[in-house]
Amino acid sequence: MNAPKKSDLTRSRILSQGRALVLAQGFGGLGLTELLTASGVPKGSFYHYFGSKEAFGCDMLHAYVEDYLAALDAIIARPQPAAERLDSFFSAALAGDAGSMADRCLVVKLAAEIADLSENMRKILDEGVAAVCGRLAILLREGAGDGSVIPQPDPETAAALLYSQWLGAAIIAKLSRRPEPLEQALADTRRRFFA
Repeated sequence: MNAPKKSDLTRSRILSQGRALVLAQGFGGLGLTELLTASGVPKGSFYHYFGSKEAFGCDMLHAYVEDYLAALDAIIARPQPAAERLDSFFSAALAGDAGSMADRCLVVKLAAEIADLSENMRKILDEGVAAVCGRLAILLREGAGDGSVIPQPDPETAAALLYSQWLGAAIIAKLSRRPEPLEQALADTRRRFFA
C-alpha cells in the first residue's frame, strides 16, 4: 500500500482545519489567510488545492458528510436491537469530545448561511440530510421488525420529522447555550419511538 502523497496530506489538513474554523465562526467569516496559517500552508497556496473558496467549502462539506455517514453506518451495523442503535446515535448528539450536536454539526452551523450563499454547498448539505434520514428510516423499519421500536406507518416521513426535531433542538441549544433542548429531544425520542 502506498503512503499518502504530501499534497494529499496537506489538502486534508486544510479541510480539517477549515472545518474547525467554520464551526467556530461560520463560512463567511473564514478568511483564507487565517485558514492557511492554521493549516501551516504558505500564503498563496490555497488555489493550488482548491479552485475557489466555494470549491473548498464544497470539498469540506463532502468530507463532513462522508465522515458523518460512516459514523452512522458503524452504529447501524452493530448487532443490537434497532432501538439501542438509535439511542446510541442520538445520545452521541448530547456530548462528545467536540461538544454536543449544537457545537459540532455543520448543518446546524451553516444551513441558513449557505442556503442563500452557495447553491452547490446547499445541495451537498441537503443531500447529506436526506441520506441521514434514509438511514434513520432503515433503523425504524428494523426496529419495528425486531420489536424494539414502535412501528411507524411511514418510516421515511417519521425519520425526516425526527431528524428535524433534533436539528431544531440543536439550534435552540446553541442559542441558549444549554443542553436541555437536546436532553428533551432524547427523552421525547425514547417516549415516542421505543417499544
